[in-house]
Amino acid sequence: MPEPIDIQLKKGVLGLCVLAVLARRENYAYEIASLLSGAIGMGEGTIYPLMRRMQTDGLVETYLVESSSGPSRKYYRLTPAGHQALKAQSDEWRGFARAVDALLEPVPADPQPVTEV
Repeated sequence: MPEPIDIQLKKGVLGLCVLAVLARRENYAYEIASLLSGAIGMGEGTIYPLMRRMQTDGLVETYLVESSSGPSRKYYRLTPAGHQALKAQSDEWRGFARAVDALLEPVPADPQPVTEV
């Protein structure tokens, strides 16, 4: 059985959402997961592999911050390549969303038949 469209869309846009969150503020993975869970309903388990892949791809870098309530936290921040990826992916998303929105416009009550040329 195919995945519902909302799951497919969320998986497809998750990287863009992480880049957008990190462009606003450097953060640690659990907090990023919490923000995205509230915003688009993505679970924590999907964030950690994505963060590792983004680090390997050079889109984010990490640093440790001491915590008074436990172990140090690994914070993520965008690299210059991450900022470029955010810009490119944002532009692509906006163009895609406009095209889908145009297709979803209400169909005329009396659609024109196709005529062969």
